[in-house]
Amino acid sequence: MFPSRVYHYRDPAAVILGLKELRRKGLTPRGLLFVALDPRGETYIAVPEDLEAVANVRVGDKLSLVPPWEGRYFHFDAVHRLPGDSVLWNGDRRLGDTGSAPEVACALSEWLKGSSAKNVFLGCTPHQPGSWWAADHRSRVIDLHASGLVDVVVTGSGMLARRINDSKLFHTEFSSVAKSGGRDGWHEVFRSEMGNILLVERRVLNYRLVLTCEQGLMEIDVSHLPDLIIETARVPMQSGFGVVGRIDGGAFAVTAGRVEPWGLSDVSPAMLVGSPNQSLLDLPRTLRAMPLEDE
Repeated sequence: MFPSRVYHYRDPAAVILGLKELRRKGLTPRGLLFVALDPRGETYIAVPEDLEAVANVRVGDKLSLVPPWEGRYFHFDAVHRLPGDSVLWNGDRRLGDTGSAPEVACALSEWLKGSSAKNVFLGCTPHQPGSWWAADHRSRVIDLHASGLVDVVVTGSGMLARRINDSKLFHTEFSSVAKSGGRDGWHEVFRSEMGNILLVERRVLNYRLVLTCEQGLMEIDVSHLPDLIIETARVPMQSGFGVVGRIDGGAFAVTAGRVEPWGLSDVSPAMLVGSPNQSLLDLPRTLRAMPLEDE
């Protein structure tokens, strides 16, 4: 959908300079399509070939793109700039093996600040999920997935995460994150009645969030956090479809993968399914026509 150009940076310092130059040329967070590291820790950033087209890029569009490179690359899913200088990032768990991922995440966070943006969401790629938090670029990095917490989503009051091989969602407030580095202060706020939670939609939109569970999809209302989460819709499905995002006033970004107790493996780039004003309850009609539903 968007012809892309790839920029290669050998170290985090080059990433900082490169992002500054791209901003000068017109790039905004909306135009960051993919960010990945190779096993050496070198960074690859994909942006639209035509930077004037950046204004037309939507989160759902990004999730439906195929990476413009092949081989062994470890992708970021999202980077969030949190209160203070703290940074949260989700992505391929192997990012932790490269050594440079924290510096790149912090460079992206600092670049977001220059655009007055709080986060950036990137393309959908297959990998085992990982989540990390750091107080700033000089501090120790906390790998939240070491405690089983992944698919971390930022809410108005703090952070929400699923636990691997579990049917529950956990929440922690920003004040607790600052005190414990994200290791403590998590408490259960919701339990799925549709089996383990396999995937959490990447961002809250209009206080709603879609959970992909072993037995189908579930939409929740998070407007009452940190005290309460309310289920608003449930779609029983025996398939590997999962919702990774949606367009405001538009379609759902739906991926497909193999159901595992810990999550969805071998996920594909997302498809934009549905139309404006369509609810989660309307999705099965469209999805039933797709081959995976019959497998």
